Amino acid sequence: MTDTKIVLPESEIPRHWYNLAADLPFPLPPVLHPGTGQPIGPADLAPLFPMSLILQEVSTDRWIEIPEEVRDIYRLWRPSPLYRAHRWEKALDTPAKIYYKYEGVSPAGSHKPNTAVPQAYYNKQAGTRRLSTETGAGQWGSALAFACSLFDIELKVYMVKVSYQQKPYRRALMETWGAKVVPSPSPDTNAGRAILAATPDSPGSLGIAISEAVEDAATREDTKYSLGSVLNHVMLHQTIIGQETKRQMEIAGYYPDVIIGCVGGGSNFAGFAFPFVGDKVTQGNQTRIIAVEPLAAPSLTKGLYAYDFGDTAGMTPLVKMHTLGHSFIPAPIHAGGLRYHGMAPMVSALYDHDLIEAIAVPQTAVFNAAVRFARTEGILPAPESAHAIRGAEIEALRCKESGESKVIVFNLSGHGHFDLGAYDAYFAGKLQDYEYPEEEVRRAQADLPKV
Repeated sequence: MTDTKIVLPESEIPRHWYNLAADLPFPLPPVLHPGTGQPIGPADLAPLFPMSLILQEVSTDRWIEIPEEVRDIYRLWRPSPLYRAHRWEKALDTPAKIYYKYEGVSPAGSHKPNTAVPQAYYNKQAGTRRLSTETGAGQWGSALAFACSLFDIELKVYMVKVSYQQKPYRRALMETWGAKVVPSPSPDTNAGRAILAATPDSPGSLGIAISEAVEDAATREDTKYSLGSVLNHVMLHQTIIGQETKRQMEIAGYYPDVIIGCVGGGSNFAGFAFPFVGDKVTQGNQTRIIAVEPLAAPSLTKGLYAYDFGDTAGMTPLVKMHTLGHSFIPAPIHAGGLRYHGMAPMVSALYDHDLIEAIAVPQTAVFNAAVRFARTEGILPAPESAHAIRGAEIEALRCKESGESKVIVFNLSGHGHFDLGAYDAYFAGKLQDYEYPEEEVRRAQADLPKV
């Protein structure tokens, strides 16, 4: 078991982020202004983001240098370890070789600080004094609170109400790092008040929380908005995961046959998979790259590839993505970070061009897999990350049936130490499997903007 754990030295923290847009064999659809329907320019995004991040958002440069101050902070937890799941392989009785990249070693317990730190850094450089953001399960809010504490930036977090209620210790963690956290929909914004007036018991959604955070930033001169997924610059920052993984697999002596990540908005999947997609595009590698999403919010497998708003209130620019409709409110599954109506435009384009695959899995099967994994590998996974575990399990069992010894690598994007309430519900038999709500989605998709 000499390859049980592969750790790189600090000197091998990547010095550049990898921009997949430089290697795509097709153009990405333009982002459109919500009012005019015309392609937006950098000036249109200036009220929300510092220009340095806007330029990264639209860049087609293959490599973008990581500031040394950001790399210094990355050294707190990077490079993250890669493990060989020997015990899980044995429990599954599979000939597959299974590896997982573990991002739960960060201070916030997930992959999210990989982009939270540079976003806080660039905002500080631009003189931003306050940020607003949304969070689903609390992982992004925790990461940004951590990053803002390092750069002395005030932070307001709109936390999806059902997660705010399910995960009080995520809120406590954010408050420890100095953030102000409110449940969304909240009475603090016009968007929140409108939702509460129409649906007082709304569980909230990422789309609603985004509307509130965007409104907060747009109506205050001292505030910019920060997003933890979906946008190109967020995907870009996360590619240090895949770059490190490629180097670690090189040390292990294998190139992956199958790459797997959970997917909600797309950030951990993109950061892990994009360097391998780049190899697929430029070198013709035949690696299968699989995104695993919840059956309750299956934007890739069931959504339309169309222009839509990124938020519920229709305040954001229009992006072409796989969407269930911006007014769709997903069921209150415990994987709160995956309860989003849409998918990152770049991830959506890859799926549309058959460069990646996608599957949707039910909640109970995800927790079954998470517990089997925890009882062999010892790590308690976040419910979001457990979707990747379930995807890897499916592929490993296929290898058992076929006798093929494939190399499967997945991203374990965060730990579940703040998700014990979800595991408690699982052991009590209280978890529900929410099927794809076809009628609700059709109604929401009828409201798609006409482009």
